[in-house]
Amino acid sequence: MKRDMFNRFLLFLLVILLYPCLFHSHSLHLNSTPITFSVCLPHQSSILLQLKTEFTFQRREYYDDILNNSYPKMKSWKAGSDCCSSWDGVSCDMATGYVMSLDLSMSWLHGPLHSNSSLFRLLHLHELNLSFNNFTSCPIPSEFGQLSRLTHLNLSHSVFSGHIPISEISRLTNLISLDLSYYFYELDGNDLTGALHMKEGEVGRLTQNMTNLRRIYLDSVQIDSHVPVDFANLSSLTHLSFWRCNLLGKVPNSIGNLKSLNILILQYCSFSGIIPSSIGNLTELKHLYLESNGFSGQISYSFGNLTQLEDLILSSNSFSGKLPMSLPHRVKSIDFRDNDLTGSIPSDISNLTFLEWLDLSNNSFTEVIPGSLFKLPSLTCLSLENNQFTGYLNIQNVSNSSQLESLILSGNNLTGHIPSSVSKFTMLSYLNLDSNDFSGRLDFGIFLEKSSLSSLVLSNNRGLFITNLSTTSTLSNQFQGIYLSSCNIKEFPIFLKTQGKLEALDLSNNNISNPIPRWLLSIGTETLYNLNLSHNFIHGWEKAPLILPWKVMDTLDLHSNMLHGSLVVPPMSTTYFSISENSLVGRIDPLFCKLRDLRYLDLSSNNLSGTIPQCLGNFSSSLLVLNLRGNNLNGNMPSSCGDGNQLQTLDLSYNNLHGKIPQSLIKCKELQILNLGHNQMTDTFPFMVQSFSKLQVLILSSNKFYGPIWHPHSFFGFVNLYIIDLSFNDFTGSLLSQYFQNWTSMEETSYNKSQLKYIGEGSYSYSVTVVNKGQNLLYIRIFTFFMCIDFSNNKFHGEIPRTIGDLQTLVVLNLSSNNFTGPIPPSLENLIKLESLDLSKNKLSGQIPQQFTRLTFLEYLNLSDNELVGPIPQAGQIGTFENSSFEGNWGLCGPPLSKKCGTSPLPPHDNEKSGDSILSGFGWEAVGIGYGCGLIIGLMPGYIITSRSPYLAFKIFRVIPPRRLRGVNSCKRFKLK
Repeated sequence: MKRDMFNRFLLFLLVILLYPCLFHSHSLHLNSTPITFSVCLPHQSSILLQLKTEFTFQRREYYDDILNNSYPKMKSWKAGSDCCSSWDGVSCDMATGYVMSLDLSMSWLHGPLHSNSSLFRLLHLHELNLSFNNFTSCPIPSEFGQLSRLTHLNLSHSVFSGHIPISEISRLTNLISLDLSYYFYELDGNDLTGALHMKEGEVGRLTQNMTNLRRIYLDSVQIDSHVPVDFANLSSLTHLSFWRCNLLGKVPNSIGNLKSLNILILQYCSFSGIIPSSIGNLTELKHLYLESNGFSGQISYSFGNLTQLEDLILSSNSFSGKLPMSLPHRVKSIDFRDNDLTGSIPSDISNLTFLEWLDLSNNSFTEVIPGSLFKLPSLTCLSLENNQFTGYLNIQNVSNSSQLESLILSGNNLTGHIPSSVSKFTMLSYLNLDSNDFSGRLDFGIFLEKSSLSSLVLSNNRGLFITNLSTTSTLSNQFQGIYLSSCNIKEFPIFLKTQGKLEALDLSNNNISNPIPRWLLSIGTETLYNLNLSHNFIHGWEKAPLILPWKVMDTLDLHSNMLHGSLVVPPMSTTYFSISENSLVGRIDPLFCKLRDLRYLDLSSNNLSGTIPQCLGNFSSSLLVLNLRGNNLNGNMPSSCGDGNQLQTLDLSYNNLHGKIPQSLIKCKELQILNLGHNQMTDTFPFMVQSFSKLQVLILSSNKFYGPIWHPHSFFGFVNLYIIDLSFNDFTGSLLSQYFQNWTSMEETSYNKSQLKYIGEGSYSYSVTVVNKGQNLLYIRIFTFFMCIDFSNNKFHGEIPRTIGDLQTLVVLNLSSNNFTGPIPPSLENLIKLESLDLSKNKLSGQIPQQFTRLTFLEYLNLSDNELVGPIPQAGQIGTFENSSFEGNWGLCGPPLSKKCGTSPLPPHDNEKSGDSILSGFGWEAVGIGYGCGLIIGLMPGYIITSRSPYLAFKIFRVIPPRRLRGVNSCKRFKLK
């Protein structure tokens, strides 16, 4: 018995001695679960079970890469079990049984976190992690301030919103780590940047009492404030992250006081000015991210003092000048892309033996690329695209141990041959030499034996002639992407037969003329998603399929070839399909209706016939662009707008459509471009389109539309319109002064031509035919500063409203061939951007406004065939036009007309008894008889000639046949500036 008691005493003494070793090693890290021996206190377990009932469990769909192995941790919480030892995410103090650490990150929590939550009764918490849940945009409860023992608080990416309770959180003076950051895109892809926000000066207040703080993350918190100077007093800070916070002003010089910093992230903010040289004092700094701000000046030489620096990211700023001669020797990543850097790459960059990533793209570097770059032993990615590098590509003595995986040199001025030594980069997987001036013959065989090379881009080197494309040998290489646009290729490369894993193939802008071979349809059937054969001379298919076989095809571009026969149906997965500018015939197959994901459909400029399938309106949630222009389609316009549609471009012009515009068009609220010109449609003006706030182009020309275009209760103007063409119709009525009110896009004068934007940009590269010097020129894109109004060849009457002078950005105005009367409004002097003005063939009277001399951009003017009188203004642009601009106005005088002012006779009907008149000896009856007989005799041979051979009439009389005149769209008559 004594021996047993003695043994128990020794065991008890041993436990007492080992207790600190067993339990003092409790981990404070949120993601670690220490071994526990205590029993959870009943009231602690009760609090946690109550917390479990406050939420539902729902997996978030927008963090798949992060939440791949996540699960609802609370489901393991069961009454009657020990919360300290068996509940996921719970850790306890081994001596007391209090819950010390609660890690519910990625636990599928869904629902608001209320201020009376049982969470705030866990007063002994040291660590709390609620990241990557969904608290449904509720505010951060101020009750967090009650958890005064917290050392680690992580609320990141959990859909909180509103004002951060600064006063309460600042009471957490024991905090070592604070994370309130937010991802840029959250629920349903909505932009929730700034869902959490602070007021001016609150950044400093948040941290002024947190003297123990080591790590702070405020990513995407909307701050709209300057960085407080005293913020730099946190001398123990090791991690500081302000990503997309909209912080303003300059980085304070006191940033140099944070000498313990390892990571500094100031990306996507609104900083400006020069980076202070004191940043060179951060000798412990390893990662520096200053991307996407407004920093300017030269890149500081003080960066050379950061001896521990591994990542130096300065991209997307306004840095200028040359690269500094000294960069941190241990740096692994340098990203200076999208700046204004100039000069050459210094040769001593070869000393950066740890460098793995170098991106200098989108700058203005010049001279040759130093060959020493290609010898850096650790370099895996080199991107120098879109600079001004010149000369030969100096790749020599490449080491077999080179680690280079990506080489991107596109968009420069490199010349000469592509060196065959590029094949010595044995690890190379991506090579992009696009858009240079390489020339000569290139043996494609140097790439075919490289098993590592997956993507090859040699496009747009017009002096390059690629040989050895027809090899049929067994190849070890399996490409994913091949881009050989504009490389003088004349036939389909035979080596493609072996490329069973191909994902993207671009052979556009070459000279391929043979038909698409049958074997091409069998490559990449499971993988090919992008195929571009546009701008060749391909004249058909070796065997035309009804439906193309590629199962994951996304983009298929066959436009601008010589394809004939029936229209093929793209794969059901296709989102972009263009086969325009070919010679296809027949009908549009109803199988097109099954392309449920189709976003862009361009079948324009073919010879397709039949009716447009009504089912094309079924693409209510996907179709953005429908272009059937320039075919022989007939019947009625389809109802292309279903509920919830997203259609942005609808072009059915140059067909034979009849009938009316369907009422369902009112559902096309997203329309930017509507072109129904050159059909046979008969309808009144579609007042519904003015409700389309995004409408930029409206063309109804050369149809049979009729009636007024103005109604006091139905017309409220166009907010965003750039081009409107109603020419060659039967529109009638007058245009009251209110008509051009609310055309706000044409009233704005603050646009900048240097900031080029295109009509339809972001959805479709919309083209327009421009008649310039008698030639039809196709402009692929239209600038948004090209403002045009064409109401010509209708039956409008009354005065031209003075309010048209408010449209100060107009470039083209054509009101010709109507019945407008009264004077030319002097307010047209406000059209300071006007380049073309045509008011011919009306009944305008009075004098030409002297204010026209202020139209300094005017290049084309036609005032002919009106009833204008008085002298022609001689100053400015108006004095440079020829007779044809003014002829047919009996009362006009002065240069360029031969009539001199003050001596010319008035029109006969105003001065028929004048003795100076050449007709003074004749009565008007005799004159009428003479004119009538002469007109009949004169027209007879003209009728015979023009009816049988209208172009013979053009050769003899220089008269353009009426059909040709009708086909000219005067809204597109003048070359864009």
